[in-house]
Amino acid sequence: MGKYYKEFVTFPDVFVMLVLFVPFMIYTVLHMLQFNTWIALVIGMETYATSEYIVHRFLFHMKTPKNAFLLKTIKRLHFDHHVDPKDLNLLFLPLWFSLPNFFIGAAVFYLITGNLQLTIAFLAGLIAYFLYYEWKHYIAHKPIQPRTKLGRNTKRAHLWHHFKNENYWFGVTHTSVDKTFGTYRDQKQVNKSETARNLEKRA
Repeated sequence: MGKYYKEFVTFPDVFVMLVLFVPFMIYTVLHMLQFNTWIALVIGMETYATSEYIVHRFLFHMKTPKNAFLLKTIKRLHFDHHVDPKDLNLLFLPLWFSLPNFFIGAAVFYLITGNLQLTIAFLAGLIAYFLYYEWKHYIAHKPIQPRTKLGRNTKRAHLWHHFKNENYWFGVTHTSVDKTFGTYRDQKQVNKSETARNLEKRA
């Protein structure tokens, strides 16, 4: 496992997020005696856990754009990942996508709360879950056997999404939202899609 931990942590997009996460989390820990800090931290984590499904389903699986710039963007963000799921350069979300979204989310949270300390806790929770998401996504595409039944089921569902049918199993760290919105099915009842490996060619 050591080589996988090293490969994950040292990948540039992940490493930068880890460097940003550490001071945010240290500052948050110093305020853990305040109940509101815990709430803000959890809200940040829940926000990413929910957006994971929404962004994946509705943005990353958008109808193939005709605009050349938009097509190039979505190909880098997700389409090309379906073409070559093992390519690390396509596996992790790029900083130019993640960082602006995190800070927009933090700005909205600050406008709502007017509290910088809680906003930093929110951002720490957001980045913490993001790193968890990237790790689970990394595991899904590596020859790593998750230790828990839940982990194994989540990995299996993600691989069905890639190799069976791209219209189901959008969750990467969990399947709860898929089950809520009907995009979690018994894979035996789902037809194999001809475009699971080429989202650009969908009708």
